[in-house]
Amino acid sequence: MWGDVGIVHRGRGRPSNRRLPERFKAKVLNLCREKYRDFGPTLAAEKFGANAVIAVDLDYETIGSGSGNMLMVTDSGTAVKFE
Repeated sequence: MWGDVGIVHRGRGRPSNRRLPERFKAKVLNLCREKYRDFGPTLAAEKFGANAVIAVDLDYETIGSGSGNMLMVTDSGTAVKFE
């Protein structure tokens, strides 16, 4: 609800204790680019076992003018696996 303002503790401004090494992150990203390059975000999330989406962000914009207006809605979120 409050975003970054709501999180105030001694670890503020420091990397997470659970942060993954950059080498690991690069390896995973390269694997995804090579093996799953034609996957969209939804298919990739399903393939990797995600079964829920958190932190959903909805955005909208009006496109066109006059009587030809359309409403474009986009959403994004973080795919996670709940057990």
